[in-house]
Amino acid sequence: MTVVETVRFKIKPDLEADEFLVQNFYVESEYMALRPGFRGRQTTRDADGEFLIIVQWATPEDAEATMGGFYGAPETQKFLAFVDPASVSSGSYTVIDRS
Repeated sequence: MTVVETVRFKIKPDLEADEFLVQNFYVESEYMALRPGFRGRQTTRDADGEFLIIVQWATPEDAEATMGGFYGAPETQKFLAFVDPASVSSGSYTVIDRS
């Protein structure tokens, strides 16, 4: 049962998006992609500068285990320093199979 996690946010106004993207892709390769059940991750940005990150996991348990440790992991701290906490909105969805 594939799970899709989403998180929307803006970066803090005094920080640069290009610098954030370096940390974003570091988190993807050095934290997310190394976790059990990781299937993929996409980073998007709208015209107003809001980011939407979409992550696919093999199971709900894989998603929960990784996200449960995300805020305390050393690999994520520089990434988190860019995120405006007041702007964060997240969701979790189960992919519906046609079978």
